[in-house]
Amino acid sequence: MEPRVSIIMGSTSDLPVMKEAAEILNEFRIPFEINALSAHRTPDEVEAFSKNAYKRGIRVIIAGAGMAAHLAGVIAAMTPLPVIGVPIKASLDGLDSLLAMVQMPPGIPVATVAINGARNAGILAVQMLAAGDEELYSKLVSFKHELKSKIVKANEELSSVKYEFRV
Repeated sequence: MEPRVSIIMGSTSDLPVMKEAAEILNEFRIPFEINALSAHRTPDEVEAFSKNAYKRGIRVIIAGAGMAAHLAGVIAAMTPLPVIGVPIKASLDGLDSLLAMVQMPPGIPVATVAINGARNAGILAVQMLAAGDEELYSKLVSFKHELKSKIVKANEELSSVKYEFRV
């Protein structure tokens, strides 16, 4: 089984956040890999990864880093594959990382999710892959329907909460 998605994090300290992307991919049964690479400490390895990802079967890259790290942008500069950035809350409430990912120059986009939003990064990767895969698309439709059902049920439960002045 070859990975279709690569989850890259700047260091293993990012795993508590990035594991949420892995859990989504696992739930959808999408083969993935997960590794730590640093744009600043292992630039040669990041370059080799980025330039060879497509040949290895990777179709989407999820890159998470904190502290204004440029991992997602560096990867996006070296591959035509879609890169989803996950800003990690490590300093400045994660705003430094968020801005480093969303303020990319023209021609080098990084699709960026919320700070610590690895779960949404995983879902976005599934959506990208589902655009050309009917079976995966059907699973995604069911997943979205289940999200709706959870909210409808929660709202029904909320209607039973009593307050003196609730009308």
